Amino acid sequence: MERQADLEKVILVGCQTAMVDDLHFQYSMEELASLTDTAKGQVLISLSQKRDRVHPATYIGKGKIEELKNLAEELEPDIIIFNDELSPSQIRNLSREFDARVIDRTQLILDIFAQRAQSKEGKLQVELAQLQYMLPRLVGQGTQLSRLGAGIGTRGPGETKLESDRRHIRRRIDDIKVQLKVIVGHRDRYRERRKKNKAFQIAIVGYTNAGKSTLFNRLTEADTLEENQLFATLDPTTRKMILPSGFTSLITDTVGFLQDLPTTLIAAFRSTLEEVNEANLLLHVVDCSNPDYFQHEKTVQQLLEELENEHLPQLTVYNKRDAMHHDFVPTAKTETIVISAFEQEDRQRLKQKIEELVIGLMESYYVHVPATEGKLLSQLKNETILRELVFDEEKQMYSCKGFAYADQQIAGQLKKFSV
Repeated sequence: MERQADLEKVILVGCQTAMVDDLHFQYSMEELASLTDTAKGQVLISLSQKRDRVHPATYIGKGKIEELKNLAEELEPDIIIFNDELSPSQIRNLSREFDARVIDRTQLILDIFAQRAQSKEGKLQVELAQLQYMLPRLVGQGTQLSRLGAGIGTRGPGETKLESDRRHIRRRIDDIKVQLKVIVGHRDRYRERRKKNKAFQIAIVGYTNAGKSTLFNRLTEADTLEENQLFATLDPTTRKMILPSGFTSLITDTVGFLQDLPTTLIAAFRSTLEEVNEANLLLHVVDCSNPDYFQHEKTVQQLLEELENEHLPQLTVYNKRDAMHHDFVPTAKTETIVISAFEQEDRQRLKQKIEELVIGLMESYYVHVPATEGKLLSQLKNETILRELVFDEEKQMYSCKGFAYADQQIAGQLKKFSV
Protein backbone atom coordinates (compact mmCIF):
# COMPACT_ATOMS: atom_id res chain seq x y z
CA MET A 1 0.00 0.00 0.00
CA GLU A 2 1.09 3.59 -0.76
CA ARG A 3 2.69 5.34 2.20
CA GLN A 4 0.83 8.51 3.20
CA ALA A 5 4.09 10.48 2.83
CA ASP A 6 4.31 9.47 -0.87
CA LEU A 7 0.86 10.85 -1.67
CA GLU A 8 0.36 14.42 -2.80
CA LYS A 9 -1.96 16.41 -0.57
CA VAL A 10 -5.04 17.72 -2.34
CA ILE A 11 -7.96 20.09 -1.71
CA LEU A 12 -10.99 19.54 -3.99
CA VAL A 13 -13.18 22.44 -5.07
CA GLY A 14 -16.60 22.18 -6.75
CA CYS A 15 -19.20 24.68 -7.88
CA GLN A 16 -22.82 23.54 -8.04
CA THR A 17 -24.72 25.57 -10.61
CA ALA A 18 -28.50 25.93 -10.82
CA MET A 19 -28.59 23.28 -13.60
CA VAL A 20 -27.22 20.50 -11.34
CA ASP A 21 -29.23 18.76 -8.60
CA ASP A 22 -27.73 17.97 -5.18
CA LEU A 23 -27.42 14.22 -5.72
CA HIS A 24 -25.70 14.53 -9.10
CA PHE A 25 -23.28 17.13 -7.71
CA GLN A 26 -22.48 14.95 -4.70
CA TYR A 27 -21.66 11.97 -6.96
CA SER A 28 -19.57 14.19 -9.18
CA MET A 29 -17.48 15.32 -6.17
CA GLU A 30 -17.16 11.71 -4.96
CA GLU A 31 -15.97 10.72 -8.41
CA LEU A 32 -13.40 13.54 -8.34
CA ALA A 33 -12.13 12.11 -5.03
CA SER A 34 -11.88 8.63 -6.64
CA LEU A 35 -10.01 10.10 -9.61
CA THR A 36 -7.62 11.83 -7.18
CA ASP A 37 -7.06 8.54 -5.37
CA THR A 38 -6.32 6.81 -8.69
CA ALA A 39 -3.78 9.56 -9.47
CA LYS A 40 -2.04 8.88 -6.12
CA GLY A 41 -3.37 11.93 -4.33
CA GLN A 42 -4.67 12.21 -0.75
CA VAL A 43 -7.80 14.33 -0.37
CA LEU A 44 -7.51 16.58 2.70
CA ILE A 45 -10.87 18.31 2.35
CA SER A 46 -13.56 19.17 -0.21
CA LEU A 47 -14.94 22.68 -0.57
CA SER A 48 -18.06 23.51 -2.58
CA GLN A 49 -20.26 26.47 -3.41
CA LYS A 50 -23.73 26.90 -4.90
CA ARG A 51 -24.02 29.59 -7.59
CA ASP A 52 -26.33 30.36 -10.50
CA ARG A 53 -23.29 29.93 -12.77
CA VAL A 54 -19.55 29.59 -12.28
CA HIS A 55 -17.62 32.83 -11.77
CA PRO A 56 -16.11 33.71 -15.19
CA ALA A 57 -12.82 34.91 -13.68
CA THR A 58 -12.22 32.63 -10.68
CA TYR A 59 -14.77 29.77 -10.98
CA ILE A 60 -15.92 30.34 -7.35
CA GLY A 61 -16.88 33.70 -5.76
CA LYS A 62 -14.64 36.14 -3.88
CA GLY A 63 -15.79 34.98 -0.43
CA LYS A 64 -15.07 31.33 -1.25
CA ILE A 65 -11.63 32.29 -2.59
CA GLU A 66 -10.83 33.80 0.84
CA GLU A 67 -12.13 30.69 2.59
CA LEU A 68 -10.00 28.51 0.30
CA LYS A 69 -6.95 30.70 0.99
CA ASN A 70 -7.34 30.20 4.74
CA LEU A 71 -7.74 26.44 4.27
CA ALA A 72 -4.65 26.34 2.03
CA GLU A 73 -2.59 28.23 4.63
CA GLU A 74 -3.71 25.85 7.35
CA LEU A 75 -3.46 22.53 5.46
CA GLU A 76 -0.60 23.34 3.04
CA PRO A 77 -1.82 21.23 0.09
CA ASP A 78 0.42 20.43 -2.89
CA ILE A 79 -2.46 20.77 -5.35
CA ILE A 80 -5.93 22.31 -5.55
CA ILE A 81 -8.18 20.43 -8.00
CA PHE A 82 -11.32 22.05 -9.45
CA ASN A 83 -14.26 19.86 -10.48
CA ASP A 84 -14.70 21.33 -13.99
CA GLU A 85 -12.60 22.25 -16.99
CA LEU A 86 -11.22 25.70 -16.19
CA SER A 87 -10.68 28.33 -18.86
CA PRO A 88 -7.11 29.64 -19.45
CA SER A 89 -7.96 32.92 -17.66
CA GLN A 90 -9.51 31.09 -14.67
CA ILE A 91 -6.35 28.97 -14.28
CA ARG A 92 -4.17 32.11 -14.55
CA ASN A 93 -6.22 34.05 -11.97
CA LEU A 94 -6.45 31.15 -9.51
CA SER A 95 -2.74 30.33 -9.81
CA ARG A 96 -1.95 33.90 -8.71
CA GLU A 97 -4.00 33.42 -5.54
CA PHE A 98 -2.39 30.18 -4.28
CA ASP A 99 1.07 28.73 -3.70
CA ALA A 100 -0.30 25.24 -4.39
CA ARG A 101 -0.54 24.05 -7.98
CA VAL A 102 -3.99 24.63 -9.52
CA ILE A 103 -5.34 22.00 -11.93
CA ASP A 104 -8.80 21.04 -13.18
CA ARG A 105 -10.75 17.82 -13.66
CA THR A 106 -9.58 17.49 -17.26
CA GLN A 107 -5.89 17.70 -16.30
CA LEU A 108 -6.48 15.10 -13.60
CA ILE A 109 -8.09 12.66 -16.06
CA LEU A 110 -5.34 13.27 -18.62
CA ASP A 111 -2.77 12.56 -15.90
CA ILE A 112 -4.41 9.20 -15.05
CA PHE A 113 -4.48 8.31 -18.74
CA ALA A 114 -0.76 9.17 -18.95
CA GLN A 115 -0.06 6.76 -16.08
CA ARG A 116 -2.18 3.99 -17.59
CA ALA A 117 -1.26 4.06 -21.29
CA GLN A 118 0.72 0.93 -22.20
CA SER A 119 0.74 0.71 -25.98
CA LYS A 120 2.47 3.13 -28.33
CA GLU A 121 -0.94 4.22 -29.63
CA GLY A 122 -2.32 4.84 -26.13
CA LYS A 123 0.71 6.96 -25.21
CA LEU A 124 0.47 8.97 -28.42
CA GLN A 125 -3.24 9.59 -27.94
CA VAL A 126 -2.71 10.79 -24.36
CA GLU A 127 0.11 13.07 -25.49
CA LEU A 128 -2.07 14.48 -28.27
CA ALA A 129 -4.90 15.19 -25.81
CA GLN A 130 -2.50 16.81 -23.31
CA LEU A 131 -0.90 19.03 -25.96
CA GLN A 132 -4.28 20.11 -27.33
CA TYR A 133 -5.38 20.94 -23.79
CA MET A 134 -2.18 22.88 -23.07
CA LEU A 135 -2.01 24.91 -26.27
CA PRO A 136 -4.60 27.61 -25.38
CA ARG A 137 -3.31 27.69 -21.78
CA LEU A 138 0.32 28.46 -22.61
CA VAL A 139 -0.17 32.21 -22.68
CA GLY A 140 -1.88 32.25 -19.32
CA GLN A 141 0.70 30.18 -17.51
CA GLY A 142 3.94 31.39 -19.05
CA THR A 143 6.35 31.72 -16.14
CA GLN A 144 4.56 29.20 -13.95
CA LEU A 145 5.07 26.38 -16.43
CA SER A 146 8.83 26.46 -16.04
CA ARG A 147 8.60 25.49 -12.36
CA LEU A 148 6.27 22.52 -12.76
CA GLY A 149 7.96 19.40 -11.42
CA ALA A 150 6.65 15.89 -11.11
CA GLY A 151 3.21 15.16 -9.65
CA ILE A 152 -0.48 15.01 -10.51
CA GLY A 153 -1.32 16.89 -13.68
CA THR A 154 2.26 16.92 -14.97
CA ARG A 155 2.87 13.30 -15.95
CA GLY A 156 3.24 11.89 -19.42
CA PRO A 157 4.61 14.27 -22.02
CA GLY A 158 3.94 17.19 -19.67
CA GLU A 159 7.38 17.68 -18.14
CA THR A 160 9.28 17.80 -21.43
CA LYS A 161 6.80 19.78 -23.49
CA LEU A 162 5.51 22.43 -21.13
CA GLU A 163 8.24 25.00 -21.85
CA SER A 164 8.03 24.62 -25.62
CA ASP A 165 6.57 27.46 -27.63
CA ARG A 166 3.30 27.16 -29.53
CA ARG A 167 4.96 26.46 -32.85
CA HIS A 168 6.87 23.53 -31.38
CA ILE A 169 3.68 22.12 -29.81
CA ARG A 170 1.75 22.49 -33.06
CA ARG A 171 4.53 20.70 -34.91
CA ARG A 172 4.45 17.90 -32.35
CA ILE A 173 0.62 17.65 -32.64
CA ASP A 174 0.95 17.27 -36.44
CA ASP A 175 3.69 14.67 -35.97
CA ILE A 176 1.55 12.61 -33.54
CA LYS A 177 -1.43 12.77 -35.91
CA VAL A 178 0.72 11.32 -38.71
CA GLN A 179 1.98 8.50 -36.44
CA LEU A 180 -1.56 7.73 -35.27
CA LYS A 181 -2.74 7.59 -38.88
CA VAL A 182 -0.20 4.84 -39.56
CA ILE A 183 -1.28 2.87 -36.45
CA VAL A 184 -4.98 3.29 -37.29
CA GLY A 185 -4.18 2.08 -40.84
CA HIS A 186 -2.64 -1.09 -39.37
CA ARG A 187 -5.70 -1.67 -37.19
CA ASP A 188 -8.03 -1.09 -40.14
CA ARG A 189 -6.20 -3.81 -42.08
CA TYR A 190 -6.55 -6.22 -39.13
CA ARG A 191 -10.20 -5.31 -38.92
CA GLU A 192 -10.73 -5.91 -42.63
CA ARG A 193 -9.12 -9.34 -42.26
CA ARG A 194 -11.43 -10.16 -39.35
CA LYS A 195 -14.39 -8.95 -41.40
CA LYS A 196 -13.31 -11.11 -44.31
CA ASN A 197 -13.13 -14.13 -42.04
CA LYS A 198 -16.55 -13.06 -40.79
CA ALA A 199 -15.57 -13.43 -37.13
CA PHE A 200 -18.41 -12.52 -34.78
CA GLN A 201 -17.19 -9.47 -32.85
CA ILE A 202 -18.32 -8.40 -29.40
CA ALA A 203 -17.21 -5.17 -27.70
CA ILE A 204 -17.43 -4.65 -23.94
CA VAL A 205 -18.35 -1.05 -23.10
CA GLY A 206 -19.32 0.60 -19.85
CA TYR A 207 -18.60 3.19 -17.23
CA THR A 208 -15.11 3.13 -15.74
CA ASN A 209 -14.72 0.61 -12.89
CA ALA A 210 -17.92 -1.30 -13.79
CA GLY A 211 -15.96 -4.58 -13.87
CA LYS A 212 -15.37 -4.84 -17.65
CA SER A 213 -11.81 -6.19 -17.42
CA THR A 214 -12.74 -8.67 -14.68
CA LEU A 215 -15.53 -10.02 -16.88
CA PHE A 216 -13.33 -9.96 -19.99
CA ASN A 217 -10.56 -11.91 -18.25
CA ARG A 218 -12.92 -14.56 -16.97
CA LEU A 219 -14.74 -14.98 -20.27
CA THR A 220 -11.47 -15.34 -22.22
CA GLU A 221 -8.89 -16.37 -19.61
CA ALA A 222 -6.84 -13.33 -20.59
CA ASP A 223 -4.70 -11.29 -18.20
CA THR A 224 -5.55 -7.62 -18.69
CA LEU A 225 -5.15 -5.34 -15.69
CA GLU A 226 -7.91 -5.64 -13.10
CA GLU A 227 -8.02 -2.99 -10.40
CA ASN A 228 -10.65 -1.40 -8.22
CA GLN A 229 -9.65 1.96 -9.67
CA LEU A 230 -10.89 4.23 -12.40
CA PHE A 231 -9.42 3.68 -15.88
CA ALA A 232 -7.55 0.45 -15.08
CA THR A 233 -7.80 -0.43 -18.80
CA LEU A 234 -6.78 2.09 -21.42
CA ASP A 235 -5.67 0.08 -24.45
CA PRO A 236 -8.23 -2.12 -26.22
CA THR A 237 -7.48 -5.85 -26.06
CA THR A 238 -9.11 -8.48 -28.30
CA ARG A 239 -9.30 -12.18 -27.42
CA LYS A 240 -11.18 -15.29 -28.57
CA MET A 241 -14.23 -16.40 -26.66
CA ILE A 242 -15.80 -19.82 -27.15
CA LEU A 243 -19.59 -19.95 -26.75
CA PRO A 244 -21.33 -23.08 -25.29
CA SER A 245 -21.93 -24.59 -28.75
CA GLY A 246 -18.21 -24.28 -29.62
CA PHE A 247 -18.80 -21.20 -31.83
CA THR A 248 -15.77 -18.89 -31.75
CA SER A 249 -16.26 -15.14 -31.32
CA LEU A 250 -13.85 -12.25 -30.77
CA ILE A 251 -14.36 -10.03 -27.74
CA THR A 252 -12.73 -6.62 -27.14
CA ASP A 253 -12.25 -4.84 -23.81
CA THR A 254 -12.39 -1.03 -24.19
CA VAL A 255 -11.51 2.04 -22.13
CA GLY A 256 -14.07 3.00 -19.46
CA PHE A 257 -16.45 5.88 -20.10
CA LEU A 258 -16.91 8.78 -17.68
CA GLN A 259 -19.37 11.63 -17.36
CA ASP A 260 -17.89 14.99 -18.41
CA LEU A 261 -15.11 13.15 -20.23
CA PRO A 262 -12.86 15.88 -21.70
CA THR A 263 -13.70 16.53 -25.34
CA THR A 264 -9.99 16.36 -26.24
CA LEU A 265 -10.00 12.80 -24.92
CA ILE A 266 -13.11 11.73 -26.80
CA ALA A 267 -11.46 13.02 -29.97
CA ALA A 268 -8.12 11.37 -29.16
CA PHE A 269 -9.67 8.01 -28.31
CA ARG A 270 -12.15 7.99 -31.15
CA SER A 271 -9.93 5.63 -33.14
CA THR A 272 -9.57 3.27 -30.15
CA LEU A 273 -13.31 3.25 -29.67
CA GLU A 274 -13.82 2.59 -33.37
CA GLU A 275 -13.37 -1.06 -32.37
CA VAL A 276 -16.89 -0.60 -31.03
CA ASN A 277 -18.18 0.44 -34.49
CA GLU A 278 -17.12 -2.89 -35.98
CA ALA A 279 -18.84 -4.98 -33.30
CA ASN A 280 -21.80 -7.22 -34.07
CA LEU A 281 -22.89 -7.00 -30.43
CA LEU A 282 -22.19 -4.60 -27.54
CA LEU A 283 -21.99 -5.89 -23.97
CA HIS A 284 -22.81 -2.82 -21.89
CA VAL A 285 -21.50 -3.59 -18.38
CA VAL A 286 -23.18 -1.63 -15.56
CA ASP A 287 -22.12 -1.75 -11.89
CA CYS A 288 -25.43 -2.42 -10.11
CA SER A 289 -23.75 -1.91 -6.70
CA ASN A 290 -23.14 1.77 -7.49
CA PRO A 291 -25.91 4.11 -6.25
CA ASP A 292 -25.39 6.26 -9.37
CA TYR A 293 -25.71 3.30 -11.79
CA PHE A 294 -28.57 4.94 -13.75
CA GLN A 295 -26.48 8.06 -14.46
CA HIS A 296 -23.56 5.85 -15.52
CA GLU A 297 -25.82 3.96 -17.90
CA LYS A 298 -27.07 7.23 -19.40
CA THR A 299 -23.52 8.59 -19.82
CA VAL A 300 -22.44 5.49 -21.76
CA GLN A 301 -25.50 5.68 -24.05
CA GLN A 302 -24.79 9.37 -24.75
CA LEU A 303 -21.17 8.61 -25.65
CA LEU A 304 -22.26 5.72 -27.87
CA GLU A 305 -24.55 8.18 -29.67
CA GLU A 306 -21.60 10.56 -30.12
CA LEU A 307 -19.61 7.68 -31.61
CA GLU A 308 -22.66 6.91 -33.79
CA ASN A 309 -23.06 3.28 -32.75
CA GLU A 310 -26.16 3.30 -30.56
CA HIS A 311 -27.84 1.32 -33.39
CA LEU A 312 -25.78 -1.84 -32.67
CA PRO A 313 -27.47 -4.79 -30.92
CA GLN A 314 -26.86 -4.43 -27.20
CA LEU A 315 -26.99 -6.65 -24.12
CA THR A 316 -26.91 -4.80 -20.80
CA VAL A 317 -24.94 -6.81 -18.25
CA TYR A 318 -25.68 -5.68 -14.69
CA ASN A 319 -22.53 -6.75 -12.86
CA LYS A 320 -21.63 -7.13 -9.13
CA ARG A 321 -24.90 -8.91 -8.31
CA ASP A 322 -23.38 -10.04 -4.99
CA ALA A 323 -23.12 -6.39 -3.84
CA MET A 324 -26.29 -5.07 -5.55
CA HIS A 325 -27.49 -1.64 -4.37
CA HIS A 326 -30.74 -1.86 -2.37
CA ASP A 327 -32.49 0.61 -4.73
CA PHE A 328 -31.38 -1.17 -7.91
CA VAL A 329 -34.00 -1.73 -10.63
CA PRO A 330 -32.96 -2.71 -14.21
CA THR A 331 -33.69 0.33 -16.40
CA ALA A 332 -32.14 -0.58 -19.76
CA LYS A 333 -34.32 -0.61 -22.87
CA THR A 334 -32.21 -3.47 -24.28
CA GLU A 335 -31.96 -7.18 -23.39
CA THR A 336 -30.59 -7.48 -19.84
CA ILE A 337 -28.94 -10.00 -17.52
CA VAL A 338 -27.82 -9.65 -13.88
CA ILE A 339 -24.57 -11.44 -12.97
CA SER A 340 -21.44 -11.49 -10.84
CA ALA A 341 -18.32 -11.76 -13.03
CA PHE A 342 -16.71 -13.95 -10.36
CA GLU A 343 -19.43 -16.63 -10.50
CA GLN A 344 -18.81 -19.35 -13.09
CA GLU A 345 -22.52 -20.21 -13.25
CA ASP A 346 -23.36 -16.57 -14.01
CA ARG A 347 -20.72 -16.38 -16.73
CA GLN A 348 -22.15 -19.54 -18.30
CA ARG A 349 -25.63 -17.97 -18.26
CA LEU A 350 -24.16 -14.89 -19.93
CA LYS A 351 -22.50 -16.96 -22.65
CA GLN A 352 -25.79 -18.75 -23.31
CA LYS A 353 -27.61 -15.41 -23.52
CA ILE A 354 -24.97 -14.14 -25.98
CA GLU A 355 -25.41 -17.30 -28.04
CA GLU A 356 -29.20 -16.74 -28.20
CA LEU A 357 -28.62 -13.20 -29.47
CA VAL A 358 -26.08 -14.45 -32.03
CA ILE A 359 -28.59 -17.03 -33.32
CA GLY A 360 -31.11 -14.22 -33.74
CA LEU A 361 -28.72 -12.59 -36.24
CA MET A 362 -28.19 -15.80 -38.26
CA GLU A 363 -30.11 -18.07 -40.64
CA SER A 364 -30.79 -21.78 -40.06
CA TYR A 365 -29.31 -24.54 -42.22
CA TYR A 366 -29.92 -28.27 -42.62
CA VAL A 367 -27.28 -30.20 -44.62
CA HIS A 368 -26.02 -33.75 -45.29
CA VAL A 369 -22.22 -33.68 -45.34
CA PRO A 370 -20.16 -36.68 -46.60
CA ALA A 371 -17.82 -38.19 -44.00
CA THR A 372 -14.89 -37.34 -46.31
CA GLU A 373 -15.51 -33.58 -45.82
CA GLY A 374 -13.56 -33.41 -42.54
CA LYS A 375 -12.46 -29.79 -43.02
CA LEU A 376 -16.02 -28.59 -43.61
CA LEU A 377 -17.28 -30.46 -40.53
CA SER A 378 -14.57 -28.80 -38.43
CA GLN A 379 -15.58 -25.39 -39.84
CA LEU A 380 -19.22 -26.06 -38.97
CA LYS A 381 -18.21 -26.59 -35.32
CA ASN A 382 -16.13 -23.41 -35.08
CA GLU A 383 -17.68 -20.95 -37.53
CA THR A 384 -21.38 -21.72 -37.14
CA ILE A 385 -23.65 -22.63 -34.26
CA LEU A 386 -24.07 -26.37 -34.69
CA ARG A 387 -27.18 -27.69 -32.97
CA GLU A 388 -27.34 -31.26 -34.30
CA LEU A 389 -24.73 -33.65 -35.71
CA VAL A 390 -25.91 -37.21 -36.50
CA PHE A 391 -23.88 -39.82 -38.43
CA ASP A 392 -25.73 -42.11 -40.87
CA GLU A 393 -23.56 -45.24 -41.24
CA GLU A 394 -25.45 -46.55 -44.23
CA LYS A 395 -24.99 -43.37 -46.27
CA GLN A 396 -21.63 -42.45 -44.64
CA MET A 397 -23.08 -38.93 -44.18
CA TYR A 398 -23.43 -36.49 -41.34
CA SER A 399 -26.80 -34.84 -40.87
CA CYS A 400 -26.12 -31.31 -39.57
CA LYS A 401 -28.51 -28.65 -38.34
CA GLY A 402 -27.52 -25.24 -37.09
CA PHE A 403 -27.24 -21.50 -37.73
CA ALA A 404 -24.84 -19.46 -39.87
CA TYR A 405 -24.48 -15.96 -41.30
CA ALA A 406 -26.09 -15.61 -44.71
CA ASP A 407 -23.06 -13.69 -46.05
CA GLN A 408 -20.47 -15.98 -44.44
CA GLN A 409 -18.06 -17.80 -46.75
CA ILE A 410 -19.16 -21.16 -45.36
CA ALA A 411 -22.81 -20.42 -46.28
CA GLY A 412 -21.89 -20.76 -49.96
CA GLN A 413 -20.28 -24.18 -49.37
CA LEU A 414 -23.31 -25.40 -47.44
CA LYS A 415 -25.64 -24.77 -50.37
CA LYS A 416 -24.11 -27.77 -52.17
CA PHE A 417 -25.12 -30.07 -49.32
CA SER A 418 -28.44 -28.57 -48.26
CA VAL A 419 -31.39 -30.92 -47.87
